[in-house]
Amino acid sequence: MSEPRRAVVTGAGESSIGLAVADALADQGWDVVVTTRRQPVGRYAWHELDLADRSSVASFAAWCERRWDRVDLLVNCAGIHLDLGSKWKEPQLLDGHEIHWRTNYLGTVDLTHALLPLVLAAADAGSGPRVVHVVSQLHDRGTTDQLLGRPVEHDSWASYGTSKLGLVHHAAWLAETYGDRGLVALSVHPGAVSTSIADRGLETRPLLRRLRGVARPLERRVLMTPEASAAHLVRLTAPDVAPGYFHKSHPAEPAPAAQDAAARAELMASTHDWLAG
Repeated sequence: MSEPRRAVVTGAGESSIGLAVADALADQGWDVVVTTRRQPVGRYAWHELDLADRSSVASFAAWCERRWDRVDLLVNCAGIHLDLGSKWKEPQLLDGHEIHWRTNYLGTVDLTHALLPLVLAAADAGSGPRVVHVVSQLHDRGTTDQLLGRPVEHDSWASYGTSKLGLVHHAAWLAETYGDRGLVALSVHPGAVSTSIADRGLETRPLLRRLRGVARPLERRVLMTPEASAAHLVRLTAPDVAPGYFHKSHPAEPAPAAQDAAARAELMASTHDWLAG
């Protein structure tokens, strides 16, 4: 009997897209490892992971290397979306970087590159591995100026969008760089999904947070469930799916800023400098 395919799914907390993806993959026979920042998830092999802590990323990657000789699928769901009420007048910094950029972009890229030897081992074995960055339609609110570290007026939504814009670029770079070895890299807008990510995002607006709690039953009727979103994401593991940007499970056109090849080259040069630092 052949070995099961092996998947790493980040951001698999309660009521999350990540956990729903892990469930769907496990139902298909995948061997799944999940991550969260704190609480273990009982059904799966689990390891703590804080994307904003490079030692945590390194520890997780080393643990995976001891466990497996390859990774066939990496689904990067983990991330943050803070200050949904736009209360912050100045960027919140973490390690000298705006907090969304440090967590969503730099943290995800750090993890992906730490696991890249295992992913490329799967490519060399002919398994057609995939890296999936879960992004957002809000990448169209990101700006190339902020992406490249130029001065901009702070806006939390734009900062979140820029972190996702960076990941659209990074997925395209992965496909361009490693596609000839069999790696398929995708960025995916999962749709409008009812998850718990906004709970922390509304911490700066307690009244809105309480109102959202009251309206949660309606939200769950209007928005997609994590399970419905996960079904789209898992379809992208099919061998006939090509690299690119997707809305749910359908090929789509990313924002114009995500198609700027010169900006991508400059972004990746600065990213490699950070990774080497």
